[in-house]
Amino acid sequence: MLIRLVVFAIFVMLLALGFAWLADRPGDLSLIWEGQIYQTKLIVAASAIIALIAAVMIAWWFVRLVWTSPHSVTRYFRARKRDRGYQALSTGLIAAGAGNALLARKMAARSRGLIRADQEPLINLLEAQAALIEGRHDEARAKFEAMANDPETRELGLRGLYLEARRLGANEAARQYAEKAADNAPYLPWAAQATLEYRSQAGHWDDAIRLLEQQKAARVVEKAEANRLHAVLLTARAGEKLESNPTGARDDALQALKLAADFIPAALIAAKALFREGGVRKAASILEQAWKSTPHPEIGQAYVRARSGDSTLDRLKRAERLEGQRPNNVESLLVVAQAALDAQEFAKARAKAEAAARMQPREAAYLLLADIEEAETGDQGRVRHWLAQALKAPRDPAWVADGFVSDKWLPVSPVTGRLDAFEWKAPFGQIEGPLEDGSAPASIETALKTLPPLRDVRPESPVNDHRIIELERAATIAEAVRPTPAPASTSAKPKPAEPTAGDKPPAPSETKPFFGGLPDDPGVRDPRVEPEPKTRLRLF
Repeated sequence: MLIRLVVFAIFVMLLALGFAWLADRPGDLSLIWEGQIYQTKLIVAASAIIALIAAVMIAWWFVRLVWTSPHSVTRYFRARKRDRGYQALSTGLIAAGAGNALLARKMAARSRGLIRADQEPLINLLEAQAALIEGRHDEARAKFEAMANDPETRELGLRGLYLEARRLGANEAARQYAEKAADNAPYLPWAAQATLEYRSQAGHWDDAIRLLEQQKAARVVEKAEANRLHAVLLTARAGEKLESNPTGARDDALQALKLAADFIPAALIAAKALFREGGVRKAASILEQAWKSTPHPEIGQAYVRARSGDSTLDRLKRAERLEGQRPNNVESLLVVAQAALDAQEFAKARAKAEAAARMQPREAAYLLLADIEEAETGDQGRVRHWLAQALKAPRDPAWVADGFVSDKWLPVSPVTGRLDAFEWKAPFGQIEGPLEDGSAPASIETALKTLPPLRDVRPESPVNDHRIIELERAATIAEAVRPTPAPASTSAKPKPAEPTAGDKPPAPSETKPFFGGLPDDPGVRDPRVEPEPKTRLRLF
């Protein structure tokens, strides 16, 4: 509009300049027509010509207006009707979004009466939304199928069919709708994400990687997120190749580490593949780099047991090397403590485990202290003490996804099917163990102060369930064979009888085959001595 005004102003200015120029240069204009001479001023002749042109233009506009008036009138009423239809459609969509099914249905009917559905496909969407609100899902699916067959609304119809299939639990149908939408339009985030998850659940890693590359090229996902998902897919494919194709597993895992350098599962699989190929040095270097980035117990275990022929002392040295790379770290201390326990260096193992418990009083530290106590002293009272502390201590981190705890990393959540869902963290709702007495977990210092004193426990006769059964059986048989004492007078206090040769306990050679016990078995008692009350040893 502004351009037209500027052009009109320029035209008027040029016309005025032209008349002024003619006025400054007076002259006569003569015209001879059929012997007659017509003479007039030049400026008058120019004005007459311009007026004639304007009259012709006005006459042509009037004739054209009269000629096209029926069409103009029809177009006016049609535009007014269309405007009313779009107003009803807008009102209906707002009502559907607000959950007003009655108004949405009413506006859909009015829109269809004012606008043809083939001209405005949003009418089908409004009717489908109204049907969903009212619970008429069959009608809604029919509308979505009609939209899926229309090239203009294909993506909208496929999304509606996908959501309906998910609602009904028809995962196969939902997968087909999502894949069809992703094939036609890989830039659709919902279709690409759903298809990626479905292909990952089915283990079609090559197809999933190809689709992810298309998403990355279409900039559906951010570069950092795409690299992370690509690393997850490569690690999952490497895990499947590890047994049959270690070389392929190594290549995939190393490529995943290039995309995500701190991805622990990729480092583990790469190291395992290199171990199978004999590349111990390179595998150890990969594990050391991963340990420096994020100390992880699986990394430590793989590094310490890199060579199967190493002695326990060699493994202890490797564990201490890891500790030197990340000192003052709980995982480093626990790795060294476990290696020292395997090497039977109990003092070092106990010191490292207690240091880990001081840093983070976690379940693993107390369980390791219980193992050390069992291996060094065999004192079941002290073992039970550490086990009780472990029950009350915060739980160790684990692979957790959507509330599901797994003993190993998985690429897809078994609960929701979400890709890259597992995280290394303490399980939700299990930050601390069950506290039956309502007391808070004790610190390591308190646990050491309340540690029972060490008892003389012989390692050659450990207490177990089988031993308890033998002891109880021996005590029962001893009571059965004990002779009945002679009745004594109630007035006189009975005196203990002197032992005779016939009352001596049976010899060890006679009791061992009968009772199944050792010569000094506490279940074999002198029949003349009053038996002590029987007690049952309880195992933790």
